[in-house]
Amino acid sequence: QVRLMESGGGLVQAGGSLRLACTVSGLTVGAVNMGWFRQAPGKEREGVSCINWVGGTIARDSVKGRFTISRDNTKNTVYLQMNSLNPEDTAMYYCAAGSGCNVNTRAMPTGPTTYWGQGTQVTVSS
Repeated sequence: QVRLMESGGGLVQAGGSLRLACTVSGLTVGAVNMGWFRQAPGKEREGVSCINWVGGTIARDSVKGRFTISRDNTKNTVYLQMNSLNPEDTAMYYCAAGSGCNVNTRAMPTGPTTYWGQGTQVTVSS
């Protein structure tokens, strides 16, 4: 059984930092594409960043230079380091395994074979 558990969310002031972690069981993070998505109230879910199985990464334009995705194969965990946070980053953040992560098209499609975590809330105050 595949399980994804996010942690690290919280309340932070604008300009602050958080590091999200996604600990996975049931599959190997180094063998699949892993992604971070977010959904703010009243908005659609959007892809934030992903790392494919060969180590290529994508980040959406609004977080480039501020967010960094990484993985630790020994801990079977994927991280999202978030710096210079602003109120527009406020959302529920979800980890996904098996999402698309195409560094050429910068697409992060998801589908019925994508596994999801429960999410962790990030709130940035101004």
